Amino acid sequence: MRTSRRLILASTSIYRRELLERLRMPFDVAAPDVDETPADSEPPGALAQRLAWAKARSVAQLHPDAVVIGSDQVADLNGEAVGKPGDHPGAVRQLRAMSGRQVVFHTAVSVVCVASGFAASDVARVTVTFRSLGDDEIERYLQVERPYDCAGSAKSETLGIALLQSVESDDPTALIGLPLIRTCTLLRLAGLDPLGPTHP
Repeated sequence: MRTSRRLILASTSIYRRELLERLRMPFDVAAPDVDETPADSEPPGALAQRLAWAKARSVAQLHPDAVVIGSDQVADLNGEAVGKPGDHPGAVRQLRAMSGRQVVFHTAVSVVCVASGFAASDVARVTVTFRSLGDDEIERYLQVERPYDCAGSAKSETLGIALLQSVESDDPTALIGLPLIRTCTLLRLAGLDPLGPTHP
């Protein structure tokens, strides 16, 4: 049964906000207060899951009656976490390192409601094979997209798709930043059904 609980996305990411808007459910956005520094020797997948939990719980503690979504994405290159590049030189280094190689993007989502005691999490893994990239291609791509806030510098929903040879995933929006199939599953378990009777 769908409840009337408020839905909050614990994220400042425009990409996650745009993805959640696809479900046509009213929601608010709140910035989580979370230190995203990886722990020593923390595997990329574990880092993504820990941060998704931390973001959801950080906001849920402030809004105990709400259903809160937290999410995080970490790229995994041979067991090493690849985060957001932050600037142009960082993005160049990332794309050179990933050129011609497979990278696994771990996109975790957590849903928490303090009032109901609900808390659940899942992670989507997307295997991406990059083409062999020349420096001129990398430079042209970065000048157009400037994906300095994207894990692994790969903005696949736009020109970044031209960097890739293949993508393997069972949750197609996971690579962009929020696995909507898993998100819908967790929301239904929390009592918010995107296709429920009160859907606009």
